[in-house]
Amino acid sequence: MPLNLISDAWIPVRMKDGTRRIISPHQIVDPDIAAPDWPRADLNLACYELLIGLVLMAAPPEDIDAWEDGALTSDELKARLSAYAGAFDLLGDGPRFLQDLEPLDGEPSGPDLLFIDSAGGNTAKNNADLIVHRDRYETLALPLAAMALYAFQQFAPSGGAGNRTSMRGGGPLVTLADPGTGLWDLVWSNVPFGTPASPDDLPWMRPTRTSEKGQTVGPGQSHPIEAFFGVPRRLRLIGDEVVTGVVQRPYGTNYALWQHPLSPYYRMKAGAELLPRHPASGRLPYRNWIGILLSDPDKSKDGLRLRATTIDEFFNRHQRQAKRMIAAGWAMDNMKPRDFLWAELPLLSFDTQAQQQAETLIGAAGEVVFGLRRALAILIAEGTSRDVQIEQFWMATEADFTSALMQLAKPGFDAAKISAGFLSALGRQALAQFDALALPGLSEARIEHAGKIVAERRMLAALVHGRNKAGQKLWGSLGLEPPARSTPAKQEEQA
Repeated sequence: MPLNLISDAWIPVRMKDGTRRIISPHQIVDPDIAAPDWPRADLNLACYELLIGLVLMAAPPEDIDAWEDGALTSDELKARLSAYAGAFDLLGDGPRFLQDLEPLDGEPSGPDLLFIDSAGGNTAKNNADLIVHRDRYETLALPLAAMALYAFQQFAPSGGAGNRTSMRGGGPLVTLADPGTGLWDLVWSNVPFGTPASPDDLPWMRPTRTSEKGQTVGPGQSHPIEAFFGVPRRLRLIGDEVVTGVVQRPYGTNYALWQHPLSPYYRMKAGAELLPRHPASGRLPYRNWIGILLSDPDKSKDGLRLRATTIDEFFNRHQRQAKRMIAAGWAMDNMKPRDFLWAELPLLSFDTQAQQQAETLIGAAGEVVFGLRRALAILIAEGTSRDVQIEQFWMATEADFTSALMQLAKPGFDAAKISAGFLSALGRQALAQFDALALPGLSEARIEHAGKIVAERRMLAALVHGRNKAGQKLWGSLGLEPPARSTPAKQEEQA
């Protein structure tokens, strides 16, 4: 039977006791629900966005007072959402959720089209689907099709001539504050302030604003709800009891200058356009946390790195620490997906001094990485092998950085003590990685080569121990008094 995304039960969730249920959207206020439970991580991420969007559409808090008083009951949320039910049929003769208002001409593609990591037509034709995959989904059950459709419109990558990316480009980085107390608290913590939308504000309730002549739609031309319900792709699902295909036509809506409340942004330079951030790989190393987890210490109205607005607003609402922040999204290489990032980071409250100190610690880690990379040149060639060593360094010191952040979040923190402890951890890791590669073959190396290895090791040790010019600069950047410069013989003993 047809699926209505407002009135029907279709969302799989995991309960806090580990059991699984299928719920309707208005039931998300149940405090016993832990999280969405789709079979794919990208669909779980999209489901969080969808639920936040539904609450913004029908029952948003107008301001902080309304947010604090806004404990909705299931019946209240059901009543508010019911006014939009006519816009949320997945199939049928009337308006269809996130699809063109009128049927589209063209040969249907398989329902694989709705998944970012599925092979496109040329990929399959050229037998190049090594990372992306073809023909995994011959049909889709209606709930899975609905969730895949939403994820595709929200995260759509470039898809050939005229097939638009999502409002935030392909595979945007999504960040969510998570109080750690269940699904509803996460949704309510991230829903932006606003006023209810009208069903007519939803873009599939009117003819699609196409872009075949370069037309764009800016934030002043639509209700803010379109950030959560944009239609960059022109699509119509084919099917009845299940979805068997998708018709796609080019030149859907081309969004320009929007700032999505769930994503961080950056500028290439002061005064430039804000651009959404994207995952660079399947991990989010702490070198990239400024402007995502941490506020940019120099942030102003023209700041270069801006956290998602919902992350910035979290502490104004809760006046307490969040348990964590979820950072997730597809890492893309142009049109091709590389991998899917799902990171859970500690979300802490910092004053300006702590923000600046955190950035200083990241900068110090970068200096040690530079020194390690240079030292490793005597052992391994530039390229993948050395890159692996650098990523290993960032991964191995992340717990030390997180520990430093915990200390920076406390009132009256001792900056020098935190810096000294973190620098010590950086030095131990850098030297341990160098030694692990150098020592096994040192005894068999030619004398001149062995001498170069020893010299590089000494330089790296001098850097982290503050015993050369670069090391003294590193220590000074952390507000630490470097040790007195030693004689060359003394340096060799200490290394």
